[in-house]
Amino acid sequence: MAELYGRHETAATLAARGGQLSQFAGVRLVTLADGAERGIRLLEFRTGSGLAFTVMVDRALDIADLSHNGRAIGWHSPTGLRHPGLHEADGEGGLGWVRSFSGFLSTCGLDHIFGPVEVPADSYNYPYRPTVKHGLHGRIGTCPARLSGYGERWEDDRCILWAEGIVTQAAVFGENLELHRRIEADLGGNEVRLTDRVVNAGFARTPHMLLYHVDIGYPVIDEGARYVAPIRDVIWAAHAANYRAQNVGYHTCPAPITGFREQVWQHDMVADADGRVPVAVVNDRIGLGLQVETRAAQFPCAVQWQNFQSGNYVMGIEPSTHHVLGNLAARDRDEMIWLNHGDTRRYDTTFTVLDTPAAIAKSEARIRAISPQPAEDYPTPSGHFPKVHAQS
Repeated sequence: MAELYGRHETAATLAARGGQLSQFAGVRLVTLADGAERGIRLLEFRTGSGLAFTVMVDRALDIADLSHNGRAIGWHSPTGLRHPGLHEADGEGGLGWVRSFSGFLSTCGLDHIFGPVEVPADSYNYPYRPTVKHGLHGRIGTCPARLSGYGERWEDDRCILWAEGIVTQAAVFGENLELHRRIEADLGGNEVRLTDRVVNAGFARTPHMLLYHVDIGYPVIDEGARYVAPIRDVIWAAHAANYRAQNVGYHTCPAPITGFREQVWQHDMVADADGRVPVAVVNDRIGLGLQVETRAAQFPCAVQWQNFQSGNYVMGIEPSTHHVLGNLAARDRDEMIWLNHGDTRRYDTTFTVLDTPAAIAKSEARIRAISPQPAEDYPTPSGHFPKVHAQS
């Protein structure tokens, strides 16, 4: 049963109190009309509990804004929500992605994640294309979706707000991969459920990699905000050669720093008895946080991104199918996921707003019960990258 405004509601009781559900909550399709964002379709979700978020139909059904009771949780960069028609996929030596990078959720893949690289293209059997050049974090994030549907649906006394669509990443003599995405939230709820299926719709054996760039900004990210995770081992840090130079460890956020150079970490996480891995970012001062829960079998790798640069102040939680070692290393280590025609991989993720000190404490207690994380802000990276396997 939906809980709204401190009472249990049904479709009938809410209908008696308003002409449409949209008075309280719902999903609405709008189109942005100005600047670099012009022409992007957005789905606006409101659960009635204070949770609100927007889904970019024309950018892989990624989530742009996420807020609770007017307090921002998601991050926006100076680029804004740039229309995909303006995106330069091969620009700046493979770094064109950073000119379109903004929002709470940026999906990376579907056949490449991490830095620019050139890889063999033998499986596509085209003599004029012996290799494929990939830019930073792949192509899928700026591909428009075909919207299958959206709206509100009552199941008995539970009301689900939902949207579905298909995003295609394809080339002649190349990959033909589809991302089937469904997004749900409950009336009166504080969580967003994301279900993805990646399907090889083509007939060539095709590599598959996936990473979610879950980017959290101010006011959740602020001086003293904490990263809480069931970390078994800190595997790697991009800045290990100058580990303490910026006086920023993995666990606690500083205030914005002019001239800060990004720091990237990879952690080895422990899953709970059901195979789930919860990670949270919490701000005790304002009593607000976000928990991101994934499945270890689907995302065996966990990356943490810190960019505390003034004007680009953000921290990212990045569940990944592969290690930060990248595309070529995944092939060399026999860890690449290869999809034949019709093969499918599924990914289930839940984003939960922690809107009170009690909710923060409950999430933190659960995470610590799975595994205590290193108390040291600068744990020595082990350099041990466990073997990862494709989901069966």
